[in-house]
Amino acid sequence: MTVGGGTSRRLPPKDGASQKTEIVSQALTEGFAAARICTPNSVPEIAERLEQFVAEGRHGDMAWMGDRMNWRGNPAALWPEAKSVIMLAEPYTPSHDPMTVIGQKDRAAISVYAQNRDYHDIVKKRLKRVGRWMIDHFGGEIKVFVDTAPVMEKPLGAAAGLGWQGKHTNLLSRELGNWFFLGAIFTTLELPVDAPGQENCGSCTSCLDACPTDAFPAPFQLDGRRCISYLTIEHKGPVDEELRAKLGNRIYGCDDCLAACPWNKFAVEASEIRYAARDDLVAPKLSELLTLDDTAFREKFSGSPVKRIGRNRFLRNVLYAVGNSGDAAFLPMLEPHLIDPDPVVADAAGWAKQRLIG
Repeated sequence: MTVGGGTSRRLPPKDGASQKTEIVSQALTEGFAAARICTPNSVPEIAERLEQFVAEGRHGDMAWMGDRMNWRGNPAALWPEAKSVIMLAEPYTPSHDPMTVIGQKDRAAISVYAQNRDYHDIVKKRLKRVGRWMIDHFGGEIKVFVDTAPVMEKPLGAAAGLGWQGKHTNLLSRELGNWFFLGAIFTTLELPVDAPGQENCGSCTSCLDACPTDAFPAPFQLDGRRCISYLTIEHKGPVDEELRAKLGNRIYGCDDCLAACPWNKFAVEASEIRYAARDDLVAPKLSELLTLDDTAFREKFSGSPVKRIGRNRFLRNVLYAVGNSGDAAFLPMLEPHLIDPDPVVADAAGWAKQRLIG
């Protein structure tokens, strides 16, 4: 998204260092926890890494990762006029232990970031406010991005010094842990850059050991096809039977590798109240989720990221969780879903029934 209408305002000049200091201060005032700066060409290595990831098929159904690869692998090509990239961190640290629900077989586990409002809207509005402030004070042009454009936010965040990509491939920080969203402001202003983040995982393998599906073929590498976040959100068809039991009761995303990171002892609290978990989404009953038709699903998850996967994919995930519950009391509730018009839902119901019958 572009802010500024493609024009530059003529304002009294300030040196880049002064501009940077004021921009970072304004970002913190707006609620971001940290702001660091790199250039669009600070991550030349990501083009080769992305090409290899796609060539090996680790992106699964996410065809968009191969689309516009010239932009995704080269931020400088996305907007050639940009001179600097401001990377910003937005904490969503949970106030509860997200792993507690995993042991509750009659309940569903929804990833922490999706237990309230969709972060895309919140972060983008905050980015635009910072961007408009920049234009008012320093002129120039900007574009803002948050997870919905061909921008590799995590490598850029590491290059800007927000942290480093851990062995689970997510960005983590000594000051913030790893519970934070990323936003990017590309600008035509030329600003001093920060030192890149330094890897501090050491010999720790907590995140790798925590993965239920062994989605990490090696440290710092992810096979998306085995990742529960991918399987429950991006993957459209039936999940391979080999992996269904490993999903447990996770019906939207997975927090296991994030929750396992020891650096979370330094995680800062989320300041945005709209990230605070809704009571009905911390550990919802599987029995209640099974009864949701399309209308009820849309109403329950209005404003939530969960709504984006649609009722059928959501119900598929719920049925896998029911099959993993070991509770035969669910059997009568499966009957209507055995004849669901969606063949993937019907297949999931049949699988769940066979699991519960034993």
